[in-house]
Amino acid sequence: MMQVRKASDRGVAEHGWLSSRHTFSFASYMDRAQMGFSDLRVINEDRVAPGQGFGKHPHRDMEIFSYVLEGALAHSDSMGTGSVIKPGDVQLMSAGSGVTHAEFNGSDTAPVHFLQIWIVPGKAGGEPVYQQRHFADAEKRGRLRLIISPDGRDESLRIQQDASVYAGLFDGEESATLTLDGNRHAYVHVARGRIELDGVKLEAGDGVRLRNVRTLQLAKGENAEVLVFDLRPQELPQMP
Repeated sequence: MMQVRKASDRGVAEHGWLSSRHTFSFASYMDRAQMGFSDLRVINEDRVAPGQGFGKHPHRDMEIFSYVLEGALAHSDSMGTGSVIKPGDVQLMSAGSGVTHAEFNGSDTAPVHFLQIWIVPGKAGGEPVYQQRHFADAEKRGRLRLIISPDGRDESLRIQQDASVYAGLFDGEESATLTLDGNRHAYVHVARGRIELDGVKLEAGDGVRLRNVRTLQLAKGENAEVLVFDLRPQELPQMP
């Protein structure tokens, strides 16, 4: 079963310094039919003005990762981590029992464009953990490169959940097929460009729920960058 959610259907938040699009309910945007998918809880597409950002704020019991598309995102946290995340970098913060962090545009002149994604962990508590790794374009070109997994295989970042995330770059005749183990759920997010998923045309910002799938195919990309989530076959409870 395939369910497409167009980019134009997402929640919108405009704060001057921040322009955000919410795939799922977040902050002041509430859609009871869009509370998440399996353990995937948040996909926010954020554009932050030069010199601006999110001040110190707390998180707990959430797996949070940032995927920068343009610009530089500066990060600091209560674990003592200080870093700058650029295109190709993947940052994963397991908030565990609690962590405080801040995120700012790392440039005084250029905007930063990134995705912030939350996945519900398999269990509450635990020691907060920070991870970051660069995945070169060549690793993602014309294929789905594993970037996050529960066991850290293939030099991916290790997440505290039965979930895996793949990233791919596609243009022209490039294509990739992903085979999932058993009857899994999957979510596909088009970060930029255009592409076809199993023959269905998608554009930047579009997302697709796939339930109980064994394979999916991406093809006919036009400067496309795509994230694919391999998720447990279960649904988050919906609000009444």
